[in-house]
Amino acid sequence: MDSTPTPPLPGGTWRLGDSTVTRFGYGAMQLAGPWVMGPPADRDGALAVLREVAALGITHIDTSEAYGPRTTNELIREALHPCPQSLFIATKVGANRDAQGGWPTARRPEDLRKQVHENLESLGVEALDLVNMRMGDAQGSRPGSIAEAFETLADLQREGLIRHLGVSNVTAEQIAEARGIAPVVCVQNMYNLAHRHDDDLIDHLAADGIAYVPFFPLGGFTPLQSEALTRVASRLGAAPMSVALAWLLRRSPNILLIPGTSTIAHLRENVAGAGLTLSDEDVAELDGIGSAQP
Repeated sequence: MDSTPTPPLPGGTWRLGDSTVTRFGYGAMQLAGPWVMGPPADRDGALAVLREVAALGITHIDTSEAYGPRTTNELIREALHPCPQSLFIATKVGANRDAQGGWPTARRPEDLRKQVHENLESLGVEALDLVNMRMGDAQGSRPGSIAEAFETLADLQREGLIRHLGVSNVTAEQIAEARGIAPVVCVQNMYNLAHRHDDDLIDHLAADGIAYVPFFPLGGFTPLQSEALTRVASRLGAAPMSVALAWLLRRSPNILLIPGTSTIAHLRENVAGAGLTLSDEDVAELDGIGSAQP
């Protein structure tokens, strides 16, 4: 058995409500089958990835009952149950899956209650650490009231079924509306080197002690492409995606990463890459990528 000590994770920790989590986390979406539907081709491999997540000391895992559906939650339960007290599992509600792999919205109070109970059952827990209320659609956030949906989650929190609440794919106005209903511990929006529309929001949330969790931190289904990113990566002798993760951790202390992968090798590569040391020159060059976007 390898007794080599596990090096500290890059980025340190952040306080989410009454829990302390590693800023470098793990997103479980890629453990499901193609297009996030059905079981993985290699179930044993998926379980091994989750066990490696725990072995590396990662304490923040992001999932959803809609991934599969149910697939990633059941894998997490099989691989890690009973979960150690230090493990923090975030899930999200607000959408179902259809037979074509679509993500139809499901935000009525009865829909949200059903989704929360399904997450509890598939994860095998009595209370969910964090539930993100997902708004908008596949193209991004959309204006509109979040009140009815978030009030339903606040009721479930008062019933003891949810510990903490967050919001996802939202506008600044929806965040403010949600915070007027119940405490919000994190915001999960699309953000990366090339998509910097939430720059001001990140800074405002940091000042209030609220985490920001970027989804698609590496560009989503189309990986980030940039001459500047390639130049910096070449200078550091690193992969471009590693540099992109390191930049996010440096961007603000309230940013928590949840990059996903379905292999142990890539998981370890992500962890190592996020620990790169970027110089002020590197950061200035990378910051220009977002400024150059239309």
